[in-house]
Amino acid sequence: MGTRGSGKTSMRSIIFANYIAQDTSRLGPTVNIENSHIKFLGNLTLALWDCGGHSNMFKKYLTSQRDHIFGNVEVLIYVLDVMSKEENEYEQYKQTLEAIHEFSPNAKVFCLIHKMDLVSPDQRQISFQEKETVLRQLSLPMNIFCFQTSIWDETLYKAWSSVVSSLIPNADELEAGLDKFCLLSEVDEVVIFEKATFLVISDSICSKKTDQDRSKDDTMWRRQDPHRYEKISYIIKQFKLSCSKLSTQFRSMQVRNSNFSAYIDEFTPNTYIMVVSYDTSIQSAATLINISVARKLLDPLVTNY
Repeated sequence: MGTRGSGKTSMRSIIFANYIAQDTSRLGPTVNIENSHIKFLGNLTLALWDCGGHSNMFKKYLTSQRDHIFGNVEVLIYVLDVMSKEENEYEQYKQTLEAIHEFSPNAKVFCLIHKMDLVSPDQRQISFQEKETVLRQLSLPMNIFCFQTSIWDETLYKAWSSVVSSLIPNADELEAGLDKFCLLSEVDEVVIFEKATFLVISDSICSKKTDQDRSKDDTMWRRQDPHRYEKISYIIKQFKLSCSKLSTQFRSMQVRNSNFSAYIDEFTPNTYIMVVSYDTSIQSAATLINISVARKLLDPLVTNY
């Protein structure tokens, strides 16, 4: 949900319909509600309602359709245009949160402060924090998760990865399995991506490094980019789309240099795995064998619901 023109349909089309950012300019405004049933991780179906943002539609959502719209909601994704000057923007948000609290009090609420690319880089964090502060005050007593997003970079994948991860019923078991794989394989990072969207659904960073190991890899540990997974999602998704245009299917990728080795491979019918090691003495064959063994052990955690 969100006010008209905030970018709801564009982001949905990029994440779930394989649009690229340039193509979203062809999308028209959403009239009423567009319902989508999206298969995710094979057996998990997301019932996604894209609600038009015109003020007349909002009135119907909050009055005659109130229990229908806001009942049995697992997640509310509320999109706000960071440049919006609409007077009733915060009032609509407050009324929406009141309705969610009434009919689905256990729903998770994600607020995406969108079109951040329109703000100069030196002002983005300030603009985001100003909006976030107001939204948190209006949301009480409910807790919310806020993200700054743009269709032009990896921030969109960071936000939506958090959304879908919150819907996975056995997320803790999957993370524990990745922790064990990370430790036994003596690698530094393991990440699971959903196959169709390339959203991050789980990850593990090895926490059993000795002081000597950390000293040896200190340069890499200090240089870790907190947004690296989402950047990889964005890059590989674009690369997959390029492959499909050439009637070629993307399956795997290996990257090695003097500092690290990384492997992205099909893991289960519905996921990819990425394994990263800063110990370049570990041979590729050993890592690929470990991925093959882990595939048999972790497959039930990402396919059975």
